[in-house]
Amino acid sequence: MLNTRYARSGMVCTVDHLASGAGVTMLERGGSAADAAIAANAVLAVTAPHMCGLGGDLFALVHDGTGAPAALNASGRAGSGADPERLRAEGHDRMPHHHDIRSAPVPGCADGWLALHGRYGRLTMAEVLAPAIGHARDGFPVSPLMLPALETVGPLCDDFAPARRAGDLIRRPGVARALEALADGRDGFYLGEFGEGLLAAGDGEYTEGDLAGESAEWVEPLRVRAFGHDVWTMPPNSQGYLLLLALGIAEELGLPDDPADPLWAHLLVEAARMAGHDRLDVLFDGAAVDDVLGSATARRSMITANGRVAVRDLTAPGDTTYLCAVDGEGMGVSLIQSNAAGFGSLIFEPRTGINLHNRGIGFSLLPGHPAEYGPGRRPPHTLVPALVTDPGGSLRSVVGTMGGDAQPQILLQVLTRLLAHDQAPGEAIGSARWRLASGGTGFDTWRAPDQAVVEVEEGGPWGDGLRERGHPVGAAPYGSAFGHAHLIDVLPSGVLAGAADPRSIIGAAAGL
Repeated sequence: MLNTRYARSGMVCTVDHLASGAGVTMLERGGSAADAAIAANAVLAVTAPHMCGLGGDLFALVHDGTGAPAALNASGRAGSGADPERLRAEGHDRMPHHHDIRSAPVPGCADGWLALHGRYGRLTMAEVLAPAIGHARDGFPVSPLMLPALETVGPLCDDFAPARRAGDLIRRPGVARALEALADGRDGFYLGEFGEGLLAAGDGEYTEGDLAGESAEWVEPLRVRAFGHDVWTMPPNSQGYLLLLALGIAEELGLPDDPADPLWAHLLVEAARMAGHDRLDVLFDGAAVDDVLGSATARRSMITANGRVAVRDLTAPGDTTYLCAVDGEGMGVSLIQSNAAGFGSLIFEPRTGINLHNRGIGFSLLPGHPAEYGPGRRPPHTLVPALVTDPGGSLRSVVGTMGGDAQPQILLQVLTRLLAHDQAPGEAIGSARWRLASGGTGFDTWRAPDQAVVEVEEGGPWGDGLRERGHPVGAAPYGSAFGHAHLIDVLPSGVLAGAADPRSIIGAAAGL
């Protein structure tokens, strides 16, 4: 079982010890949790481009004081040249997954860092980005987590050519220049070398005006009361409502006391299925989901302890990285940043070597669909940062995970273990998981919800009990397919208890 880490004055959890170390350095220098989160994310943009980077998007929740957290949506919009008719005329019924820049909205990551820093930063942006610039300019060792992903890159980017085994040193000089430009201001990035290369690569997909307009905005978070706490997440275009709805359904189902009981897994699987079966119709940018969240009782009533419910008749006619930070003043940041799938679109802006995400795969190509691909629109997102406050409004936890469509399912299990079963972060994070899997890309679970298989991670004790209740069940090895979840919990003593997911191999919960 994964050990829980404890710290008194601050903590950072990420997928990479280099990033966690950069975040802790910011805390040691008097920086805020926001400074630590940006520094850690910037390092990951250099050392983990198969999961995140300057070519992707960002969401964050920030708790500073008491009450509701601030919610930051830094997801980009499709360019002015977005043309769904052209894609349909070419024979597409879904957005292209790879090698097509039309699936790459204007990246929002850099705008997200600037917005987060502008509101909550204490150090200068140059100080915050310095560790990442150093790794990009001077080189960093290739991690065993990153190495297998480089097989998909091949000759697409020269930066990675020296990597033959874990520990080989590689440099990313173009990314270093882009970070240095960003440290001097927004225009240096979006209208500088990177922006010029993006316009050229887009060949009409974007205009200079698309790059000049800031994508980050502060929005109202969503909330549900579950297991005696308030759980917060992002509104649409994030799929965060699925987590809240599943928690609302699960809380009143009479979960067994032991998470090893197959009934525990069955009830949570059904809660996740009931929450998500109509996601393709419900989720789009600006969607009002209050009525959906209010349907928890009705959806709960369809679940039984004895068997699986078919949901086909209920529906109306990355990869990614997560990180969290808490500082000595009690500020907590829950931040998730993504390329969507692995290296994203597998398109690299040629001047800086920054790979572009393919978050546009969330768009629909159905004419008239509210999430239809089009100029200035944001696609539906799988990203779900989460934050928990106690009944008095004080920070309890920051938590999140990568995992595509499975993110709400993973967090449902982690938060149930933490809040309902009082497990320590190490146990809640390290325990085996299940997920609903389509056998496709990891982004198409809800296209045929009754065909989704419940994949049980190695070590999960629920397989036979789930089969007896009618679930199609598969087995999978313990590993990244079930997410990289990280968690920092604030104990009653004020001590911070954290865990970085062992599935990430090199993840680290670091504190001071």
